Amino acid sequence: MTTPALIADIGATNARFALLEGTELAAAETYEVSDYASPIEAAREFLAGPAKGQSPKRALIAAAGPVDSGRITLTNAAWIVDSERIAKGLSMTDVAVLNDFEALAWSLPALRPADIVTLGMARPGERGTMAVMGPGTGFGLAAMVSAGDAEVIVVTEGGHATLSSENRREDAIILALRQQFHHVSVERVLSGSGLMQLYHAIARVDGQTVPERDSSEIVAHALADDCKVSREALELFCAFLGSVAGNIALTLGARGGLFIGGGIAPRFTDFLRASAFRERFEAKGRLSSYLARIPTAVIVHPTPAFVGLAHLASVRARSPGR
Repeated sequence: MTTPALIADIGATNARFALLEGTELAAAETYEVSDYASPIEAAREFLAGPAKGQSPKRALIAAAGPVDSGRITLTNAAWIVDSERIAKGLSMTDVAVLNDFEALAWSLPALRPADIVTLGMARPGERGTMAVMGPGTGFGLAAMVSAGDAEVIVVTEGGHATLSSENRREDAIILALRQQFHHVSVERVLSGSGLMQLYHAIARVDGQTVPERDSSEIVAHALADDCKVSREALELFCAFLGSVAGNIALTLGARGGLFIGGGIAPRFTDFLRASAFRERFEAKGRLSSYLARIPTAVIVHPTPAFVGLAHLASVRARSPGR
């Protein structure tokens, strides 16, 4: 019998753990990051509780942040996710730490139709590069590149690229943001805090006073259509998202599809479908027909990082050197 592996998806707020037995997940549980001094303590809690009786020797751990020599320092939490420390602390022989969007990229070939919501007309993706981007706490971007039978993940810092406008209204809003931040990156607008900044920038441009709202409240009022500024903020969010997605698809040659991950877009998939997202995705002049053939979708699977880690585990099992 194969010994199960420990897999984990660690964010700024929650850490999700599960056992991977072959290709099946078992004993999944979620813990609050703030309740534990480190991922080792949280993992011990999991292994003493839902996974009691199991002693995995391998672990695949996805966390939010750039990987440096097998280590991720969480941006918005006190944890350091370090492969060597975890291996020593949990008596493991093989611990791999990867960026959370790398895990999402590994999920792309394993997602089922029920795991995604298509934006625009359903289109079969061509074999080749697939990209996944996502507004959440920040903005992540990764791609899976196929080279023969091999799959390679490219992790980027695309969220820090400069955000551009496409009309005078957006010019004015980005100018208002630039006066505040100097550099207006993709992440400054296409993230949870970015939606809030967009909301306030619209109000400043129009000389309005608006109540303080977090991103969830802005989305709720936009969907209820009872706040003009919230509504425009979400409409512009979707439009900017479409423009950025189109740029990414062109830059990476993502003819296999462009997928949206993260925790924000799944909250308003119907609104996103009806928005300017797909129009802006394709609005690239002479290359519009190229983009028209590329499928776009929102990932709605509740734990897509686990799907990706399970797929990566199967790849590593076939190619032990990876």
